[in-house]
Formats: sequence, C-alpha cells, structure tokens
Amino acid sequence: MKFADKLRELRKQENMSQEALAAKLGVSRQAVTKWETDKGLPDISNFMELSALFGITVEELLSGEETIVVKQEPLYESRTEYDMAGDKRIDMRLGGAKHVLLKGSDDEKILVRLLSRSIETVRQDFKVRIEDEKHRIDVSVNRMNKMTEIAAKDGLDIEVTLPNRCLNHLEMQANCSELRVANIVCENLEFSGRTERMSIEKLDAVFEVDCNLDMDISCCGLNGALELNQISATSVLHVPDDFAFRTVVKGIGNSISYGNGESLTEDFSNPDAESCIELNGMKSELKIMRGAALQK
Repeated sequence: MKFADKLRELRKQENMSQEALAAKLGVSRQAVTKWETDKGLPDISNFMELSALFGITVEELLSGEETIVVKQEPLYESRTEYDMAGDKRIDMRLGGAKHVLLKGSDDEKILVRLLSRSIETVRQDFKVRIEDEKHRIDVSVNRMNKMTEIAAKDGLDIEVTLPNRCLNHLEMQANCSELRVANIVCENLEFSGRTERMSIEKLDAVFEVDCNLDMDISCCGLNGALELNQISATSVLHVPDDFAFRTVVKGIGNSISYGNGESLTEDFSNPDAESCIELNGMKSELKIMRGAALQK
C-alpha cells in the first residue's frame, strides 16, 4: 500500500478529518490533501509526528514507497525541552540549517528538535542552549567539534515548538534553505537572516522579515501583517484566492505587482482589509500571486 493510501486509512480509523490532522501537525489542510492524493510527501519532522500520532514506525509508513530513499536511512535526533512559565520575549539564534520549522502549541514547553539523515553525530556536534532571564529567554543552537556551517545547511533540520500562551515578542535568526512558520500566535515575530523559501501557515502576528535574498513565499493563513524589508531583491508571494489584504509600499524605489499564473493582473488588494502586506527597504520588487503554493 502506498503512503498516500496508508495515511488516508490511518486518519479515517481515528475518525479524524483532514483539518484536524493538519491542526495537530501544524500544517495546512492543503498539505494533507496533497499527501493523500500522492502529489507530495511530508518532510522529516512531519513523518516523525505522524509516526508518534498513529503509533506506527516511519519505516512502516513508507513500506510501500519503493522510490523513497529516505526510508533506508536512519534518522538521527537530538531533543531539548524546557518548561516555560509566564509571558516572555524569546530570542533565538539558530544558525545554519537546511530546513527550519517554527510552530506553536498549547503546551507550556519549549521543544527544540535537531534532525538529520546524514549527520550521525548530531547530538555531539550541535548543542542547544536555553537561558532564562527575568523577562526573556534566549535559545541558541551552537556548532561543536569543528562542525561547519556548510555541513549544517546541507544536512540539519531544526524544529522549534513554542507555547502560544506564553508568547509576546519572538525574534529569530537563521540561515536556511526553507523556513516554515505554523500555528504561531504572538504580538510580534521578527526573522533576520537568509532563506530562499518561506511558508506561512496559521500565523496570528505582525511578522517582520529582514532578508535580502530573492524569496518564494507561500502564505496559507495570515491574521496580522507581513512586513518585508529587502534591498535589491525580487520576491514572489503566493496567497489563497480568498485572502483579503491591503498593501503598503515604503522605502526607496520599491514596487508591488500582481499576477495570476504567469500573467500580470490588476491590483487585487483590498484597502479596507485588516491583514497587511508591506514592502520596505530599497530597490526591491514583490509580486503577489493568487493561488498559494502548496507545501512540498
């Protein structure tokens, strides 16, 4: 049985809707639909969560997928947990990684998972440090034993789970190929660093992004604002057809255009909408496309 069929069967056995499964994993319903129609596969962290949720090993989940190489490779993992009490500012310095997932939960724990298929010594080569001050918690991922930034960006996935009830201001620095933000509720979220792909799923916050790379951004659920600060960059933002937003252009020489498929269209933003897309910086372009890109 293929993974798509197995996942659909396991979900139905638990009397769980696609929406309910998506909420438990911190992904969009479209992502679950994509998996169950054999149009894509979850990433490493999602496979681990599915394994724990349904009480089945990752190898059993993938037993019918003859073309999947990942099932033959062991998963190396390091976990760090910390009980959090009271509202605090959280500053995270994650460094280099291939994928970074930041998600909220109803628990009161900070959970940092380091995952790799290629770095066997992930527990020795990376150390997670959590320092709790009076009004702030600092979270850092530090490289050890001559581990390089290149190796981390090639083989390390970082998953950080945070308690939504304790969040007010969240600041994150990372250098990764892909950043996913899911099910986060806070007043202000700031990202600085470098990423080529970004996925926003169920975010209730003002999200400030300071990145000068050309980015491909998928937004499947935003209540608040997305504020992009870029210099000499050209980025693309995919939004759902029914997403209502207004736009603001600040800075010097910046512009926003609109499209549907490969064609440019008239401005389809709504000046009365509550959610806002803002472009700051200098000499940058943002193209907003109808039809949110699904998670791969």
